[in-house]
Amino acid sequence: MRSDEAIVNQPVPTGVALVHAEYHNFQIADPQGPVADDLDASRTGLVSADGGAIEVTTGIHTGDVQVRVEPHYQRPDPAEGWEEIAEISCHSPSGELLVTSFMDDPADLPSLASQGPGSYRLRIHARGRDRAIDQTTVDEVVESYLVQSWPASHEGALLVKATDTYGVQVRARQADHTIVIDHEDSLDTQTGRERDILRRAERGEYS
Repeated sequence: MRSDEAIVNQPVPTGVALVHAEYHNFQIADPQGPVADDLDASRTGLVSADGGAIEVTTGIHTGDVQVRVEPHYQRPDPAEGWEEIAEISCHSPSGELLVTSFMDDPADLPSLASQGPGSYRLRIHARGRDRAIDQTTVDEVVESYLVQSWPASHEGALLVKATDTYGVQVRARQADHTIVIDHEDSLDTQTGRERDILRRAERGEYS
């Protein structure tokens, strides 16, 4: 058996965990560096990039969502039974591509970088984003996500499937190729000011 065949035939580590969403998103990031250039959420309504991290847009404002990760060695088929599906490219400097909350430690999930440092394609599947739009308190987990990954050269962001109402709302925002435009980010709103404070604290600007 050739070495490349052996890699493809290795078991793929998968995992499921609850991830805390804040400000309508959870993130996919590399602890050692940026993984993508900024990309506005209105391009796909589901996945974007901001501050070097991939952001997955949730319907709820704050709360837990269920996330399953499936790292692959080759491009898989999209999974069935999901309401929204989108793809985005990224690069992992360290080989650790991790699902994480905005201010928390990474979730207890396998790395999405199945072959270590390099370029990857992420396919995000979402379900349940219309059930509690903008809510900050939910009694049960209402949103589920599946993240598939595989090694691939860079391509533009792609909307694969679009059926939920929240995705329509996000895609209706004015798009920009380099600057993330989000009603949550405006410093004219309380949420925007809070998010700006959190980002500055993360960068040590208040220390």
